[in-house]
Amino acid sequence: MLQELFAIIEARKVEAVAGSYTAELLAGGEDVILKKVGEEAMEVILAAKGQGNQRLVEETADLFYHVLVLLAQRGLSLADVEEELRRRHRR
Repeated sequence: MLQELFAIIEARKVEAVAGSYTAELLAGGEDVILKKVGEEAMEVILAAKGQGNQRLVEETADLFYHVLVLLAQRGLSLADVEEELRRRHRR
């Protein structure tokens, strides 16, 4: 699913669809995206500290999405993150 989502985000970089939240984030630039990543990270913490597992899952999904948008904005990919994880695992 993360690969599918990332492909959609990449498509929005090429062709901004009217009304697309992803296209709006990308058009807003890195500072807008970073603000959302920070907000979502805080919401993950709050959910973990007392809002239950379902809320934690929901907020983690939001954080993953916004991090993928950030990666796309920077010209990076999910594969870049996967490779870093593989590199760390080989140590």
